[in-house]
Amino acid sequence: MKVNLLNLMLLLTVIFTMNSCSSDSSEEITANSTSSLIVENYSYSEDELETMKLINEYRVSIGLNPLEKINHISYKSEEHDYYMIDKKVPSHDGFVERSNNIMKLLDAKTVGENVAYNYNNAQGAVTAWLNSPAHKKNIEGNYTHFGISIRKNADGKKYYTNIFARID
Repeated sequence: MKVNLLNLMLLLTVIFTMNSCSSDSSEEITANSTSSLIVENYSYSEDELETMKLINEYRVSIGLNPLEKINHISYKSEEHDYYMIDKKVPSHDGFVERSNNIMKLLDAKTVGENVAYNYNNAQGAVTAWLNSPAHKKNIEGNYTHFGISIRKNADGKKYYTNIFARID
């Protein structure tokens, strides 16, 4: 009963706190459950590495710790990119499941997510996130690790999923 109530509360939190727009979006959650195997291998593109570098440079410039990348988080980000490409819309659909997976497998305490669509390069996406209060909050959040995926649809438009996690 408590698990169902918690899941309902988490779902309502996600629904009420979503800040979606045509170019980008942001989300955060704290919870626990879900299972799978930890994905250890992930091949990063230059755009993904540049986006992580820009986020860490910004964090350090304001006195925050740089985030460490975790391949499993990038893999979960990639899964979501392909989902958004299939649905043809940026979204946070499935965020509770992604968060629960990361919390259970990596023992994360909190998880946040930024998504973006149709930015040509890393700087454009990061600048847009920093100009959005909800996205900036995730970038500046009390996180220790992150992962990212950037994938193109058939028209060459990029979908970004950036997931943050606090792992003590």
